[in-house]
Amino acid sequence: MDTFIINKLQSMRAEDIVSFHVPGHKNGKAYEKYHIEDLLSIDVTEIEGTDNLHEPTEIIKKAQDKASKFFGSEHTFFLVNGTSCGNIAALMAVANPKDQVIIPRDCHKSVMNGLILGEIDPIYICPQVDEKNRLPMGVTHEEVKNAIINNPHIKAVIITYPNYYGICSDIRKIAQIVHEYDKILIVDEAHGSHFILNEKLPSSALHAGADIVIQSTHKTLFGFTQASMLHVKSKRVDIERLRFMLTMHQSSSPSYLLMSSLDMARAIAQKDGKILMKQLLKNIDWFSSELKNIDGVKMIDENKVSPWKKDLTRLVISMNELGISGGKLENILRNEYKIQMEMSDIHYIVGVCTIGNKKEDFYKLLYAIKEIKAKYTRHDQEEKIIFNYYASPKVCIPPREAVFLSKKIVYIRDSIGKVSGEYIIPYPPGIPIICPGEEITKQMIDQIMYMKKNKINIIGMKDASLQTLKIIDKKEGK
Repeated sequence: MDTFIINKLQSMRAEDIVSFHVPGHKNGKAYEKYHIEDLLSIDVTEIEGTDNLHEPTEIIKKAQDKASKFFGSEHTFFLVNGTSCGNIAALMAVANPKDQVIIPRDCHKSVMNGLILGEIDPIYICPQVDEKNRLPMGVTHEEVKNAIINNPHIKAVIITYPNYYGICSDIRKIAQIVHEYDKILIVDEAHGSHFILNEKLPSSALHAGADIVIQSTHKTLFGFTQASMLHVKSKRVDIERLRFMLTMHQSSSPSYLLMSSLDMARAIAQKDGKILMKQLLKNIDWFSSELKNIDGVKMIDENKVSPWKKDLTRLVISMNELGISGGKLENILRNEYKIQMEMSDIHYIVGVCTIGNKKEDFYKLLYAIKEIKAKYTRHDQEEKIIFNYYASPKVCIPPREAVFLSKKIVYIRDSIGKVSGEYIIPYPPGIPIICPGEEITKQMIDQIMYMKKNKINIIGMKDASLQTLKIIDKKEGK
């Protein structure tokens, strides 16, 4: 048939790719022993007996209540529009137009979209940077405290936990400080739904005291892509207002396949999750010990980022010392070994390991890295690389206002010192370098050009070639 998407996906399925990327069910392989089949027959809508996501009283309510008990919340909401809609709804549930919230600069673009939709103003704080390992870290509780003291009228703090490299802020101390000042803590825990499965993993944000936690169940557990959960454990949150905001940002025809997968992901995690996680951590420990014996290959573990906590299931590997960039390494693994990583940057490849991975996946990755070292090693001097420091930009115009102002197009080098009219976002991880309304600096443009040169995927701009950029027309933006 002349079906472009299905044909391509079926051809990729035939390649039998080893998955170190999301979704967590690893291209469906994790479902095999659970005999999940005939899914098309349950792609239904709101009819008698199927309940209604926006006013659940029957099967959806029972499934959400079961998830709430398992994850340790007071209320759990199923999300069929991903964690993105949860981030947006959470922000708009706790802040009114013109209110301010504290946001680390390493937040996901959906948080920025929430600011625009809710007409909420950001107070940025910067994540720490590990200069030695060239890694973005989290924010410290001291930074959060100082930001609240300097901006006492803020309504909430939103934290990304963990970041894309698996590195975690001290969420327990941050929660204590936020609550000391009677503010609300929202945690974008998109990559942490598995934390409750083993005590060696970072603490669940819910267990650490967060008020609202949004998880991408599809990323590190077995939900279908786009299936997420929003958890609340707080008396500070207006549940009815949150429920209303969710109805605004979720489809009025929610997918029963996605909702069923959330129920299924919870049930599998509850039944087998701890056993499977124990085996996964054992496989990762073996892989890490083997990798340490390969000269020139570096793997980021907790010892390298101490005292920060790191998710042990996140592989962060570099062959920069051998002259192989993260982007090149990702491409070699995919094209020559049929191993797909989650992402790469200039220095590292990043792999998402879940309880759906098997030991043979790690054997194949280890073999590939050994062979790549033998075939591709160059002893060139490492190029001085510009690093994204997630510096707090100068916000010249509130994000929502900037979106609706007139724009004009200029050559990208001529945009320095001007106010951006669009996003520029490396993807993944989806963290904006520039947002609408922010002043464009030379450092930003140099970084973007370096990413372009190194074939890092960048989205958000009208001109995908990055020769031009939309800026706010001076006649309107003041």
